[in-house]
Amino acid sequence: MAEPQQESDWVEIGRIVAPQGVHGLMRVYPDSDFPERFLEPGPRWLKRRGGQPEPVELLGGRDIPGKGLYVIEIEGIETREAAESLRNAVLVVPQSDRPELEAGEFHVRDLLGLEVFHHQTGERLGVTIDIFSAGNDLLQVQLDENLVSQKPVEVKKKKAKKRQKPPAPPTVFIPFVEAIVPVVDLVNQRLEVDPPAGLLDL
Repeated sequence: MAEPQQESDWVEIGRIVAPQGVHGLMRVYPDSDFPERFLEPGPRWLKRRGGQPEPVELLGGRDIPGKGLYVIEIEGIETREAAESLRNAVLVVPQSDRPELEAGEFHVRDLLGLEVFHHQTGERLGVTIDIFSAGNDLLQVQLDENLVSQKPVEVKKKKAKKRQKPPAPPTVFIPFVEAIVPVVDLVNQRLEVDPPAGLLDL
């Protein structure tokens, strides 16, 4: 299988965050809801900061209960120092290796950059910029500027008034559950939310 050539041809599945023990094991923070990515032996690719993905062989792994982390073993990494040198490197796989999803399941990458609309009013609220796993997944949405009161603030400086730049639009975290996000339309790059009272209060 030919390796992908462009950045967009790869899917990030996890980030190495620390060594585990003294024999080259590593802790990985997952960016994938598929445990087999870290448990089943086989080919993976490792991307260091500023580098290109390089093939590695995953020998196996296990999860750390209650931590949301996995411990993995990569062929050729046998010391704590070698594992430490890979801190902050990311594990990636080719786009073509994405698992088939069932109804109601989505790949994280596909949810980034979607326009967010209010399910009841149709008002545009913002755009998704990140996703976090915390029990239920949380969508981080950057709100549109028109939703935030941004009156120019004037300050005195040496008897002169200077206008300050308005603050950056804030973000909110929206639980990615069907009751709150009833519509995900990947074809039209949008999703609709039905936020409970107070969720969008700033």
